[in-house]
Amino acid sequence: MSADSSTSKETVNPTVDGSELIRFDKVTKRFGSHVVLDELDFSVASGKHVTLIGPSGSGKTTILRLLMTLMKPEEGTIKVGGEYLTHETKNGKLVPASEKYTREVRKNIGMVFQQFNLFPNMKVLRNITEAPVQVLGLSKDEAEQRARELLELVGLTEHIDKYPSQLSGGQQQRVAIARALAMRPQVLLLDEVTSALDPELVAGVLDVLRDIAHTTDITMLCVTHEMNFARDISDQVLMFDSGRVIEAGTPEKIFTEPEHERTREFLSAVL
Repeated sequence: MSADSSTSKETVNPTVDGSELIRFDKVTKRFGSHVVLDELDFSVASGKHVTLIGPSGSGKTTILRLLMTLMKPEEGTIKVGGEYLTHETKNGKLVPASEKYTREVRKNIGMVFQQFNLFPNMKVLRNITEAPVQVLGLSKDEAEQRARELLELVGLTEHIDKYPSQLSGGQQQRVAIARALAMRPQVLLLDEVTSALDPELVAGVLDVLRDIAHTTDITMLCVTHEMNFARDISDQVLMFDSGRVIEAGTPEKIFTEPEHERTREFLSAVL
């Protein structure tokens, strides 16, 4: 780690010890009769950067939405940091979790969406400080100090007093990244974060994420069609098709010597 990265690491402040941070155990998700995730088993270790690739509709974004509890699985269980996410144990039995319990576990997760989802009526600074103050109970001064550090990290210090409508799409997405990091999550979920951007704005956002990946120990779970970005930041790449992981390996292995014919077909279409 470079000498100047200590601020970033302190700002993000994840718990990293190489242990299992995320665990999907036989998770099934359906929309009507359509099975999106089919008894999915997979895990992510703390501090690792894992990228999910595959065709549209293969279940990648559904995984992120399940982790954010924007939807719930029909079958199976999800754990984050050793704690069940949508279930809890009562009287020795596993039962659906209360909203209070789920909220507490979910505080360890931050997400950056395709659409920036910033509060349009709040300036940049308040967009970043609102959740740390309201959810984490930080003082306004502490939250603002954290926000200023993160705005420096994403290169937006001079835009601190602007409204989202006064920013470009790329700048809004960088604010969204800073907002997610302000909660000091253990894991950062990235859902096609450049797909809504004009092509000339994509590189700037990816550069910020590369910097975060390379200078902090935050765990990242990323869905992207930007294959060069996936190759740069990932410790592991998972190829999805029809709701299952059909191949997993290092970026070098997946992008240069894929074993599965479906992986080869997909990569030949997108590279």
